[in-house]
Amino acid sequence: MSPSKIVPGFLFVLTAMLGLPAQAQDAPVLFAKALSPRTANYDIHVKLDAEKKMLAGEEVLIWHNQSKDSIKELQFHLYLNGFRNSKSTLMRGSHGLRRAASFKKKNWGYSEVKSFKVIYGRDIKAGPVQFPSDDTEAIFAEAHDLTEKMRFIQPDDGNEDDKTVFTVPLPEPLQPGELVAVEVHFAAKLPEPPFERTGAWKEFFFMGQWFPKIGVYTKDGWNTHQFHPQSEFFADFGVYNVWMTVPDDHVLGATGVQVAIEKNDDGTATHFYHAEDVHDFAWTSSPEFREFTGKEQDVDIRILLQPDHVNQAERHMAATKRAIEFFQNNYGDYPFPNLTVVDPRRGASAAGGMEYPTLVTSMTNYAMPDGIGMVEEVITHEFGHNYWYHLLASNEFEESWLDEGINTYTDLVFAQKTDFYIVNLLGVKIDHVTYHRMPLISAGYRDPIMRRSWEYYSDGSFGVNSYSKTGLVLLTLRNYLGEVVMNRIMRTYVERWRFKHPQSQDFFDIVNEVSGQNLDRFIQQAFYTKASLDYTVSSVFTRPVRQPKGFDFTESVVAEDTTVIAGEKAGAEVKDVPVEDSLTIAAGVHDSLEVADSTAVKEKKMYYSGVNIRRLQAFVFPVEIEVVFDDGKIIHEQWDGKELWKKFRYTRPAKLVSATVDPERKILIDINFTNNSKTVKQQKLGVNKLSARLMFWFQFVLDQPDF
Repeated sequence: MSPSKIVPGFLFVLTAMLGLPAQAQDAPVLFAKALSPRTANYDIHVKLDAEKKMLAGEEVLIWHNQSKDSIKELQFHLYLNGFRNSKSTLMRGSHGLRRAASFKKKNWGYSEVKSFKVIYGRDIKAGPVQFPSDDTEAIFAEAHDLTEKMRFIQPDDGNEDDKTVFTVPLPEPLQPGELVAVEVHFAAKLPEPPFERTGAWKEFFFMGQWFPKIGVYTKDGWNTHQFHPQSEFFADFGVYNVWMTVPDDHVLGATGVQVAIEKNDDGTATHFYHAEDVHDFAWTSSPEFREFTGKEQDVDIRILLQPDHVNQAERHMAATKRAIEFFQNNYGDYPFPNLTVVDPRRGASAAGGMEYPTLVTSMTNYAMPDGIGMVEEVITHEFGHNYWYHLLASNEFEESWLDEGINTYTDLVFAQKTDFYIVNLLGVKIDHVTYHRMPLISAGYRDPIMRRSWEYYSDGSFGVNSYSKTGLVLLTLRNYLGEVVMNRIMRTYVERWRFKHPQSQDFFDIVNEVSGQNLDRFIQQAFYTKASLDYTVSSVFTRPVRQPKGFDFTESVVAEDTTVIAGEKAGAEVKDVPVEDSLTIAAGVHDSLEVADSTAVKEKKMYYSGVNIRRLQAFVFPVEIEVVFDDGKIIHEQWDGKELWKKFRYTRPAKLVSATVDPERKILIDINFTNNSKTVKQQKLGVNKLSARLMFWFQFVLDQPDF
């Protein structure tokens, strides 16, 4: 392969980083002003051996030290080495079972660095600079060959069999503001069929996390975690120029925009793609793809479908357009010119449902009925990642909720504005809120949301906390603050932190700032503890106000130490309310007397009614109580929930019918909706706990308005 193909992009980035005049380039300029710091910039030439499922690549990385530290080493990911042996951290954690795929010995894959050289930007810049126009050999003629000094490290678990992270010591410290150029030759074997989002199956290829990829240097040093089964990825932004050589009958899709396709004499074609201000690069290749194109709000859409799914082309396109419209209208501009949606081959489902900058994979089959919203759900979800994962580039290893959970929240908001359901079979509909509440209730409180992705109790706990629980927590917050305020929070977050690496506290600060409230207590409970929330109407009653004969004592003091009963008034009218209820009993009791005067008491039959509310779990949150009477009057009460219980008492010319906690079901993290309401009639019948539990397990049916 000719190294000359690396030169244009390499020099484009290098001259820009050095502040030198740029030479004529083949790559287009997508953004006149850089949107990101462009810390890690790649030029890669890679060739696919379709028969052997192998990649051979040459990579030039320009990395800029934008920290205040003198850096003594570089750290890289080799994600494909997660498939290298059965003892890797990925395999130990997954037991070879992940994302609807099982991994066997014949599926193995790997990534091997053949050579590793570095040259400092200061060495390139010294003296008059005349870059060669035909190859990179002159640039790297004086480079330091560090191939023999590479060593694998295991910063997370010390597993010496894991080879997904390596470090290379630098000959001299890289000073703040300096750059280093790295030349890497590598080979890779793709797992077959795809496993953990990447691999090959027959004529279908999907390349995710396929090249040696530098870690992120933070204020705490290198952040370069191993490949764990639960975790996704974290990387810096930059410019990518990638030349992919594949069989010439293949249709290829990739991150960024296509610049050129060049036919070669050996039956291959080289596809040149260029991307700016992205932090990853993925691509796919297959002779089977059927291409469909469209446009939405200045975003060019390209859908690559399998031939047995072409009948779903219109459905895929409509879902993609609707997702782009929703996110741009609600959360800010999607600045990139295009989006590619890839439909994985049958048998390669482990490559489905995944996100990369400007490229996502969908999930469907040849018989997906319209009543099941899998196509729409997956496309919407994966495009959403182009905001929460791509534009914002948070650390999914350590704070997965910032991407997965926020994305689940926007899924839920989107679903409220659309008409499709997760399931709609035989008239039974499961909406998105119910779908996410079910795992929350069963497994959502084994861990707090805030936990490093590989340290959760189980895969299930990771999934529930990173996706469902966070989504419902944020939707509950939206219900509490209102749609307008919550939308402003989300837009502010995108505007302020895009093309950076926000952390959890950055988001929480914006919540408090934009809402104008101190929500630290809610945030602490929801994200940093395992506390669950459950409010219940524990009991209700209503009874007539009895008016028996009573006594009225008058006391007067006539002499020291002598008390005389001056008189007693027989037949005085006293409201017959139990003493314990007629007194001011304790904090937490609310009394309401609705009577104009004593005459009204005589002429109108009065009822004394009560509602007892309890907080059964540790999570404290304000709650509304709806109290209904048989004359049609509805009273709404507010309770801050800080105590363990609250009593409400009423004297009214009407009987109490029912009481409901959170009548509009705004608090979606309540683990049991079936104890939120109670009627006087129901209580008299004595509904037992078993009945309540049975109702709970069927609540997803009962909750459906059309069932």
